[in-house]
Amino acid sequence: MKKLLNVLFFGLLILVVAACSKPSSSPNETSSEDQNTKTESNEVSELTPEEGAELVLWDNGGVEGEWANYVAEEFTKKYGIPVTVEEVSHIDAPGKLETDGPAGLGADVFHAPHDHVGNMSSAGLIYDNYFVDEYKANFLESAITGVSADVEGEYTTFGFPLAMETVALFYNKDLLDEMGFEPAETMEELIEQSKQFMEKNPESYGFMIKPGDFYFLHSFLGGYGGYVFGDKNTNPEDIGLNNEGALKAAELMKKIHDEILPLSKEDLTDDVITSFFNEGKLLYYLSGPWAVKGHLDAGVNLGVKVIPTLDNGEVPTPFSGVKAYYVNAYSKYPKAATLLAQFATSEEMLKKRYEMTGQIPPLKALVEDSTAIDNEYNKAFLEQMQYSVPMPNIPEMQNVWGSMETAFTAVWNGESEPKAALDSGVQQIKDAISTQGE
Repeated sequence: MKKLLNVLFFGLLILVVAACSKPSSSPNETSSEDQNTKTESNEVSELTPEEGAELVLWDNGGVEGEWANYVAEEFTKKYGIPVTVEEVSHIDAPGKLETDGPAGLGADVFHAPHDHVGNMSSAGLIYDNYFVDEYKANFLESAITGVSADVEGEYTTFGFPLAMETVALFYNKDLLDEMGFEPAETMEELIEQSKQFMEKNPESYGFMIKPGDFYFLHSFLGGYGGYVFGDKNTNPEDIGLNNEGALKAAELMKKIHDEILPLSKEDLTDDVITSFFNEGKLLYYLSGPWAVKGHLDAGVNLGVKVIPTLDNGEVPTPFSGVKAYYVNAYSKYPKAATLLAQFATSEEMLKKRYEMTGQIPPLKALVEDSTAIDNEYNKAFLEQMQYSVPMPNIPEMQNVWGSMETAFTAVWNGESEPKAALDSGVQQIKDAISTQGE
């Protein structure tokens, strides 16, 4: 009921101010013809912010945080609205908002991954994107799909997209040259190259992966025909995480552990993998656009390519994700908050974000711009996206991550056979779904 009242209130508020607050060449309401012109030129109508508005923005640290602070400063210069940027991981933000939002302590605008949209919308934590038609015209379809969800039978767009991402194969060009290797085209070739490299370079590794992180593991599972939910990840009653394809993926992980990566799951952290790669002690690993700059800064002669094919001839299918800003439904200043989300996803701000982070922008004008696609790394990610699967964003997806981490960790650490581990993981998901919302 609160969500419905919030949405109705916000909608009525916008309708009252929309005619006089949208930019126009005259004091009169913008005509349809003028509005179409704006859409084609990648502009988005704006709201007039509330008097005395002060905003809080949650975003990641690192270069993403630096960009968020840049946006906040530029926004304040333009609109005179103070914005405080607080470092809250985009992974943690949805959960933090569940408690902080109703208490009036949450950020007005926050960064979150798109797989949380279903949960956040069903809990009434986020406002919908009132300017969805303009965003649909200007942003990639896959980005809009990622930040949308079915709400009581109505497909609704909530987020303001910031970046598109998927994972691909990272490799050290210098190490491959030293070994006389070409980048592996098949997983079998990758494993064989890894063995030769490790034999010649003790205390080094040919390939690393986080064996409990389902975000990366879906690459192999999907390539073998496994899936999370049926009907293109919209049907939680059909779970494909222990079918024949999923079992083959688990068996591949066991093979990688036994033949080229005999470390425990607990020893394969982000920091460990990054250090080995930067120090020239690792040929290959899976990562995404967020890691490119760090390796280049460390002096790695980096290469990125599509993940090598599996023994069935199929290209692995990693998840693709949409990073986006969302407006907190409990914000005291919903119009100002929406204005900030719009400003952050303007062409100027997203171009700056690309320059600072290297992450692929979801805005058509930038993707089509040669300054974005001429980057060799982004070309590789864009090619990999042809095989990627958008992360499911229905509420039931949140029960998948932990269960699959437990299942694949058991396989990797030799605590369970693949079939038993996956069957147990799927049962955990079904049990969790059956009690969800109680």
